[in-house]
This record gives sequence, structure tokens and C-alpha cells, in this order.
Amino acid sequence: MAFPAIFLFLLFTFPIMCFGKDHIVGGNDGWSQSGDYTTWASAETFNVGDNLVFNYGGSHGVNVVSKDDYDNCNTGNALLTYTGGKNSIPLSSAGDMYFVCPTLNHCDTGMKLAIKVQGSSSGTTPATPSGAKSMPPNGASGIYGSRSKVVYGFSVVLGVLFAFMG
Repeated sequence: MAFPAIFLFLLFTFPIMCFGKDHIVGGNDGWSQSGDYTTWASAETFNVGDNLVFNYGGSHGVNVVSKDDYDNCNTGNALLTYTGGKNSIPLSSAGDMYFVCPTLNHCDTGMKLAIKVQGSSSGTTPATPSGAKSMPPNGASGIYGSRSKVVYGFSVVLGVLFAFMG
């Protein structure tokens, strides 16, 4: 009786533990000019393997920029540019990350976000994130964030399945 219960527990909890959290930027208000992103970010903990999800209207976009460009609201040197109204950006390496809206004067009025990602990167070969127009120099990995977590999760679930089959 205990084995089926353990199996079901593992089957439903490992996918949750192996994939990062989605952080909806700005909460219910999304990525807009009315957001207070400093306050929003201070209530969140960002880890390698998590994703930032930007939801916004057609007059906005998301640029990943350097700290200097963030401080000066310079959108001309974007490391990555996202458009389309909804983007999921993987947090695949530890450190500071900076985001601004490229629409004229939106950054100046507070439409910018600075976060600190905790953890360590897995050192995987970078792949262009979905919706990105250029590749960042910081080694961001694909849409799943840390691939080692995905491989580990599937390995554990398969191991449990084989244990019960044998």
C-alpha cells in the first residue's frame, strides 16, 4: 500500500521541484507604466532556473540592458530585445539583471526593473530564448532555465517507474 502512495507523491512533486518558478512581472498589473517594479522585485526571490514573465500591451517591449544603460535609461545598446506582448525570460545565471521598456520616455518614468538572481549557472551552452532578437553575453540557456534540473527530474521519475516495474 505504501509503494503506490510514494510513487504518486514523487510523480507529482518532482516536476514542481525540477522546474523553476514563473515570476509574473508587476503581478496582476503586468509590465506597464503604472507599475512600481522596485517594490515588486523586493518581495520576490529570483533563482537560477526561474523565469520572468512579462505581460504588456502593444506600445511596450522589454530590453535586457547593462547596469549603466539601466541607470541612464539607454535603450540603444540592448543585449536582448523582446516584443509581442508576452515573453518568458529564463534566469539561467546568477547575478544582477536589468530590464527597461524601449518605448520613448517609459524607462524615465519608472518602467524598468533590476533584479538579483541567486544560485549558480549550470554552465550549459547558451540557446536563444524564445522571442529574443539577439544573444546575451551572460550565457543564458534555453526556455527551460537550468537543463540539469530537467534531466535530474526525468531521471528520478524514470528510476521510480523502473523500480516499481521490476
